[in-house]
Amino acid sequence: MFCYQCEQTVKGIACDTSGVCGKRPDVAALQDLLVYALTGMSQVAVAAQKAGIRDRAADIFACEALFATVTNVDFDPERLALLIRRAAALRDALLGKLRAAGVAADFSDAAVKFSPANDLPGLVAQGEAHGIQAYPAADADILSLKHTLLYGIKGLAAYADHALILGQEDDAVFAFLHEALASLLDAKLDLGAALGLVMKCGQVNLRAMELLDAANTGAYGHPTPVKVPLGAKKGKAILVSGHDLKDLEEVLKQTEGKGINVYTHGEMLPAHGYPGLKKYPHFYGHYGTAWQNQAKEFAAFPGAILMTTNCIQRPQESYKDGIFTSGLVAWPSVTHIADGNYAPVIEKALALSGFEADTEGKSVMTGFARNAVLGVAGTIIEAVKAKQIRHFFLVAGCDGAKPGRNYYTEFVEKVPADCIVLTLACGKFRFFDKELGAIGGIPRLLDMGQCNDAYSAIQVAVALSKAFGVGVNDLPLSMVLSWYEQKAVVILLTLLSLGIKNIRLGPTLPAFITPNVLGVLVEKFGIKPITTPDEDLKAILG
Repeated sequence: MFCYQCEQTVKGIACDTSGVCGKRPDVAALQDLLVYALTGMSQVAVAAQKAGIRDRAADIFACEALFATVTNVDFDPERLALLIRRAAALRDALLGKLRAAGVAADFSDAAVKFSPANDLPGLVAQGEAHGIQAYPAADADILSLKHTLLYGIKGLAAYADHALILGQEDDAVFAFLHEALASLLDAKLDLGAALGLVMKCGQVNLRAMELLDAANTGAYGHPTPVKVPLGAKKGKAILVSGHDLKDLEEVLKQTEGKGINVYTHGEMLPAHGYPGLKKYPHFYGHYGTAWQNQAKEFAAFPGAILMTTNCIQRPQESYKDGIFTSGLVAWPSVTHIADGNYAPVIEKALALSGFEADTEGKSVMTGFARNAVLGVAGTIIEAVKAKQIRHFFLVAGCDGAKPGRNYYTEFVEKVPADCIVLTLACGKFRFFDKELGAIGGIPRLLDMGQCNDAYSAIQVAVALSKAFGVGVNDLPLSMVLSWYEQKAVVILLTLLSLGIKNIRLGPTLPAFITPNVLGVLVEKFGIKPITTPDEDLKAILG
C-alpha cells in the first residue's frame, strides 16, 4: 500500500500499512486498480472522441468511479470490484464502436488490454502491481505532477458528479477527464506538458463548479442569509451529513408528516440558506461539527444518520447501527440506500428514542453566497473607501482530526475588528460559532457555503476587482486555506489557474509535491505554508 492523497497521511510521507482514514491495504489496492482500469478506458475514449464517437455511459462512469476513490468515500471491496469490471466492460464497448466505425484500434498500452481477475484476492494482487508509483515518468518531478493531476481530477470528478445528480453537465469536462486519465500512463509526458495538464485541470474545474452552482441554485434558488439553531427539538430525528442537496431534499420530502425533525451536519449546514429546502417546517437545525468530535457526536445522536458524501469519518462499531449511506458512499456492513427510497432510514429514526426534550443552543448564520454578498456590494465598497473595512480574509477549506488545525480558530479570533472574514467548506467549524460582530450592518463572519460553493467566492472576488478597477491580486483580500482531501486540491488548482497569488496553505503542504515542483509554485504563484496566526497577520497587514 502507498497512499498520500490526503493531508493526514502518516508522518507527512505516506500511509503504507493502513490508511489514517481507515482504508485497508486491500481497499487501497482496489482503488489503485480502478484508476488503472480507467486509464485504459480513457485511452480508448480519447481515440473515440477524435473519431467523433462519444459514449455518455463512459463519460459519466469516469466521474463516478474517480469520485469513489476520493478519501472516505468507498471502502467496500465488493463495490470497488464491480466498478473495476464495469471500467473494463465500458472500454471494450468503446473498442467495439471504434472497430464498427472502421477506425484503427491498435492500442499498445497494457491498460487497454487489462483483464480483471476472477476473484477479490486476484484483483487485489493486480492492484498492488499497478499502484500510483508504477506510473511511467522520466523523473520524480514528473511523477509528482502526475499524482497532482490524479488528485486534481478526483476532486473535479466529485464536483462534476454533484452537478450531474441535478442535471448539469458539459462534454468538455468529460473530455478532459479522459485526457488526464490517459496521460497518467504516457511515458513521453514531459515536465512542461504535465504542468500544463495540472493547470488545465484547475481551469476545467472552474467550469465544473459553475455547473454545480447552476444546478444547486436552479433546483433550490439562490441562498439567502438565515439563522440556524444549534440546539435540538423534542422528537424523532434524522441527521444528514455530507454535501448532496438532492439526498437531503428527498429525506425532507419522505419524512413530511411523520413527526421526524431533520438536522444537518458538517457541509450540510449551508443547505438551510436555500429557499427550496428551508421551506420544509421539519427542517430544524444543525448538529455537531465537521471533524473534531464527530465520532462522539454521532454516537450520542438519538436518531438515524444518513451520510451522503465524504466529509465524514468512518463509522465506529459503537454507533454504526444507526448509520446509512447513499450515493457513492459505501462501507462494509453499513446499510446503503441505492434507489432513493429512504424508508429504512425513516424506520430506524422512528424506532430510536429521538430527543427527549428541547435543548437551547447557539445560533449561527449561513447563506452568504454570491447573490447575497453582491447584493450589498455597494455598501461593502463604500465601507472600504471610508476605511471602515481594512481587509478581507477568505479562511476556508477542509477540516480534519490531525493536530494543527487550531491555527484557523486562533487566526479568525485575532483578525482585527476592521476586517471581514469570508469562509466556506467544513474548515469553518473551527470558528463558525464565534461572535465577531458587524461593520456597518455587515456581519464580520460570512459563511458562503460548502466547499462546493467555492465558485461563489471566486465570483465575489472577480466582481469586487471590477468594482475597484484592480486585479484580484490587488484587492485587500488574502486567502488562508486548509486542505484535507482531493476536492481541496482541485480548488487550489483552480485558484492558481486564475493567477491568484500569495495563498497561505496548511496545516502542512501536500506530500505528493516534490521540492522542485513546490519551488515552481512558490516562484510563479507565491504560495506559502502557514506559520503562526500572529506572524501571518503581521505579514499580511503590516
